[in-house]
Amino acid sequence: MRDYSRQVLSGEGDNDYARYMRTDALLSLQRRPEEMVHRDELLFQIVHQSTELWLKLACSEIREATARIQDGELDGATTLLARASLAMELVTSQLEMMRHLSPWDFQTIRTVLGHGSGADSPGWLSVRRDTRTLGRTFAALVEERGIDLDGMYRAERKDEIYRLAEALIEWDERVSLWRVRHYKVAARVIGHQVTGTQGTPVETLTKLIAHRFFPELWQIRTHLTETGPMADPYTDSVQGGSL
Repeated sequence: MRDYSRQVLSGEGDNDYARYMRTDALLSLQRRPEEMVHRDELLFQIVHQSTELWLKLACSEIREATARIQDGELDGATTLLARASLAMELVTSQLEMMRHLSPWDFQTIRTVLGHGSGADSPGWLSVRRDTRTLGRTFAALVEERGIDLDGMYRAERKDEIYRLAEALIEWDERVSLWRVRHYKVAARVIGHQVTGTQGTPVETLTKLIAHRFFPELWQIRTHLTETGPMADPYTDSVQGGSL
């Protein structure tokens, strides 16, 4: 009979789970109790460290989706984008833990953060870089195939490019919702009219909320509304220069 109690993997750890998951290393990445200036440093670090892990996964999916688009595997790319969007949703939801961080207690934690800022997050920098590459790849696909995006959205039959476009919108929206939640958390903890650890005003975050990675896909929605069955003829004529 096979002995499942025996470790078969090499590496550190008392069992194969610990060796494969590298739990010894993972659980040693937080400051030890004797190093902490406040016990909620554990909460603060785990929220941010787990964010980096989820963003690492999300960006891995984004890069693979980009490669799938280049290879013409559009449905495969759509599936991967859905996984990236779910990862971003999880990143956003775990910010709820920060609601349990007292604004005054955070001032103690802030004394040991140095100039550390979310702007330097490797995960966030990857999101920006990889999403821009994804956008360029999608634009090249549209141009190469001579796709009329407006007509595609009006068509009754929704094809693989439509599904891909909607997956891009979903990703863009999830990133935006994360930005909104991050701003709200920051304002809740340290206030609105203050500066962050790198001297950047918290209110600057509000300017990022309106950013769109795929503006052409968002603009289509505006155009469809302006030209749809419920469009205002007077407004349309004014915008068209008829009056």
